Amino acid sequence: MFPFSGRNSVREAADIAFRRVVEQARQPIFFSEYGVPDTLDGRFELICLHAFLYFHRLKAERPQASSFCQSLFNRMFADFDRSLREMGVGDLSVGKHVKRMARAFYGRILSYEAGLTADHATLAAALARNLFGTVGGAPHAAGAMEVYVRHAAKALHSQPAADLLAGRVWFEAPPGRRQTRPAR
Repeated sequence: MFPFSGRNSVREAADIAFRRVVEQARQPIFFSEYGVPDTLDGRFELICLHAFLYFHRLKAERPQASSFCQSLFNRMFADFDRSLREMGVGDLSVGKHVKRMARAFYGRILSYEAGLTADHATLAAALARNLFGTVGGAPHAAGAMEVYVRHAAKALHSQPAADLLAGRVWFEAPPGRRQTRPAR
């Protein structure tokens, strides 16, 4: 089922996938229309959300997806490490920051998983807490994000596993924007 063989190919697919996750997380509409703060926290939260959506979809492909998922996770946190260093965080404290980010990511996974299996209010509350925790007036925006997340999760489930495991993922367009698929 996995379209590549060898460790480097899995790593290359994870690099492609991570770029797509970041591309989607950087859509200006999330900041301008949904009200996610355009801050380090807001950007981190959007990357976590889109990575969660990808991992959530790949749960159905276990155990074949395990190596890819680990590679994607490693790629994501290597990027967080690099970003912290570029921002001037000292070498001795980078590890602590990355561990805190990993704990935060695992917490998001749990709350978003619970939200997707529960009612609309549960997922909206998780999104309000995480995406909008540093700004006021999040209930309306959290509701719009909840609709987006449910549609994005559904769209990811319609994508072939072989494409996803090769890093070829496309995300649901946030309402108000036209979706285009990346070149294959």
